[in-house]
Amino acid sequence: MSSRPPVPDGNCELRQFLRARRARLTPQEAGLSPGPRIRRVQGLRREEVARLAGVSVDYYVRLERGRPLNVSDSVLDAVARALRLDPAEHAHLHALTRRQHSRRDGAVPPQRVRPSLRLVLDRLDDVPALILGHRTDVLAANRPARLLFTDFDARPARERNMARYLFLDPEAPARLPDWEEAARRVVAALHLYTGRHRTDPALPALIGELSARSDDFRRWWARHEVASCAHGRVRFRHPLAGDLTLSHESFAPADDPGLSFVLLTAEPGSPSHRALRILAGSLPPAPGSSPEG
Repeated sequence: MSSRPPVPDGNCELRQFLRARRARLTPQEAGLSPGPRIRRVQGLRREEVARLAGVSVDYYVRLERGRPLNVSDSVLDAVARALRLDPAEHAHLHALTRRQHSRRDGAVPPQRVRPSLRLVLDRLDDVPALILGHRTDVLAANRPARLLFTDFDARPARERNMARYLFLDPEAPARLPDWEEAARRVVAALHLYTGRHRTDPALPALIGELSARSDDFRRWWARHEVASCAHGRVRFRHPLAGDLTLSHESFAPADDPGLSFVLLTAEPGSPSHRALRILAGSLPPAPGSSPEG
């Protein structure tokens, strides 16, 4: 088995992110001539990024190496333009260069779900809903969500985590026909979290465990893809309710910006809506048939 990737720290994450983004961009895509010389690097050279960004080569090299620099927003914006970063990647670059202020022991304060928020969650009888926290921890899940994914409440506290579920639970790929897409979204979300909370001491343990136990996670983590997935569609294949295609919406409660309230809904009257009602117990399953036909 290949060696583990380095666990994330501020300098390492910035260095690897910039290298990965530079490697994926060809000179032609950046509007440059490849030149007559044989290229010994994949993608752009450092000096090419520096020229495109309008900074000195030495300055860009120090930035990519993760050296402490007082980088202005305008320089970061120029580097983002040079590397053709999308909005999520652009924000991630800013987060990786921002000075982190942590508690003396580096610990991230534990998260709590307010009783009123949990009450809202539990009142959603036929709408699967979850509340996610740091590192994709599943802090709360209502009954439809536990039936749709897995019974997170029955798991040990440290295993109530969406990334652990997707990569380490053998039933997850069977429940999610588009498992790779969902798993890569979670990896991208963990990279975003890394940029915002580089001093979280629990993060290296999670990344290390997933890297050691999942070849897929280790390979995708090394790509340093980041994405903000606040909404979209996801397919399920449930042993009782059958096939479902649901829309997911994620938002942060106003007083708890570190939480994500995730709702999974179906178009009223659709086969997937009927499947959700079956899951909630308000309709009996159709014998010998899948709700999606």
